[in-house]
Amino acid sequence: MKVQIMTQRQAEEAWEKKRINVFDLTHIWPHGDYPLRTIGKLVLDENASNYFAEIEQAAYNPAHMVPGIEPSADPVLQSRLFSYPDAHRHRIGANYQQLPVNQPATEYPTANFQRDGQMAFFNQGGRPAYLSSIDPVSFKERAYDLNKVHGKFIGEAVSYLSEIRPEDFNAPRQLWEKVFSDESKKRFVETVSGHMSTCKDKSIIARQLAIFREVSSDLSSRLEKATGVKAYGGKFEELTFNGTHNGYGKKKAVNGMKATSEVVFNNGAPVPSKVGAKL
Repeated sequence: MKVQIMTQRQAEEAWEKKRINVFDLTHIWPHGDYPLRTIGKLVLDENASNYFAEIEQAAYNPAHMVPGIEPSADPVLQSRLFSYPDAHRHRIGANYQQLPVNQPATEYPTANFQRDGQMAFFNQGGRPAYLSSIDPVSFKERAYDLNKVHGKFIGEAVSYLSEIRPEDFNAPRQLWEKVFSDESKKRFVETVSGHMSTCKDKSIIARQLAIFREVSSDLSSRLEKATGVKAYGGKFEELTFNGTHNGYGKKKAVNGMKATSEVVFNNGAPVPSKVGAKL
């Protein structure tokens, strides 16, 4: 098992100097700057003996973390912290964490406040289903002061978190130019052009080819040849996207919105306190 690690300051500098938003899951952290570090080894040595009980009823949740690890401000991760448990409660019941496959492996009995409803195997006696002062629940003391070591970025609530920017094409350009083999490039062009051929409106294809041109002129040329359609010839900053801000040149807000202070053009990137929230 390998991970990439950066400090808080490195995360801020990644945006300031390299235009890499660490909260954007479409951005790749360059391995040269943030090398892979081996932290352990996972050994899978057993297959499920009861597929339904051990696989179908398993409820994975990114909110379940070991002490010392906390979620980042990545908006996709933040939404999943809520949506995954909701899906589990709907799919296998309110007390899904009492199923054997989902029970935490601890030396002490766990306590929660969601034991009403179906499949409540262990009702935890007569303890109230809330934080009671009469029969209090004891909490394990934290090994870290989360208020001091986590979440110190200066930021704002972003009302519309979707913008197309020049740096968005850095990672796919590296993929096309340095990762894909000649055979991979050939298959990619065949697959994409094949799906494009089902679009009857050629102007849509022309716009999409202009987007691929931002990745690589070689890629767009191959797709033009395969589709028989010429890419949109105007400037990229002239394009208006339905559902996405255009962050090129003179920025265009999405869906006719006025580019006022309410429109944020940094896609929620981490900003250090010395700079401030505006960028």
